[in-house]
Amino acid sequence: MKRGELDDLVAFATIARTRSFTRAAAELGLSPSALSHTMRGLETRLGVRLLARTTRSVAPTPAGERLLRSVESALEEVEAGLGAMDNWRGEPSGSIRITTAQGGARIVLAPALPQFLLEHPKITVEICVESRLADLVRDGYDAGIRWGENVEQDMVAVRVGPNTRLIVVGTPAYFERYPRPQSPADLEHHNCLNYRNVTGGGTFPWTLESNGKEVRSRAEGQLIIADDPDLAVTLILSGAGLGMILEENAAPHLKTGRLVQVLDEWSVPFGGFHIYYPSRHVSPALRALVEVLRWKPDPQPT
Repeated sequence: MKRGELDDLVAFATIARTRSFTRAAAELGLSPSALSHTMRGLETRLGVRLLARTTRSVAPTPAGERLLRSVESALEEVEAGLGAMDNWRGEPSGSIRITTAQGGARIVLAPALPQFLLEHPKITVEICVESRLADLVRDGYDAGIRWGENVEQDMVAVRVGPNTRLIVVGTPAYFERYPRPQSPADLEHHNCLNYRNVTGGGTFPWTLESNGKEVRSRAEGQLIIADDPDLAVTLILSGAGLGMILEENAAPHLKTGRLVQVLDEWSVPFGGFHIYYPSRHVSPALRALVEVLRWKPDPQPT
């Protein structure tokens, strides 16, 4: 690789991620005109158009998307390597403010933080558990933890958990009173727990998916919950009705037989948790936490 080409690739990846020359220039400490000149030079050398530009937006072309996938993976490895140098420069210190919903706090942070804090006594972590999607910069957060679908494209995002599913469950006692549903249409005859949309009003529809086909069911019931998945599980366990909950939340109760899963082929795939932050230039303390939380898939058996 020739001198300067790595800088050009970093510039391209930043523009593609932020979808903006202005935001990318601010992040990289360059002028938009200099960044535009860099991109023209890179595209000329490669002989392919990497970015589709309009007066209002910029987005990677198909060739740009292919290059971005390769570049981002390589840059993450470089960033991890640079982060490891902190071990030679002294112990990371300082405070980290994180915004997350209940699931992120319980599933991602709670298992990892005790050991992390023991190993990094000079780091303090403040966690704000809230359902709303906070503006990290405006609200003074260093990072957030959310499901992958909820992370904005201009953020640096690192996966901290596997993909999961939303599954439909009820208790054995409930199914003694009602027949098990065989299709989404059968949910109309069941007492279904619904969830209030605390930001947009109304309730979330019961949207099920099978082989890429989505079906919205008229699932109605006597209970509506606003942003409390633990209460939802408790109520379902009490036999109050059917519920759609995360597979992780249901797993221990399915194992003991306290819950029964139905409509398995209509389970809804859900992107895993990610920790995200607005810039690649992060503090040593946050970088240390990201590396601890980074999801490492189990090796496949040979």
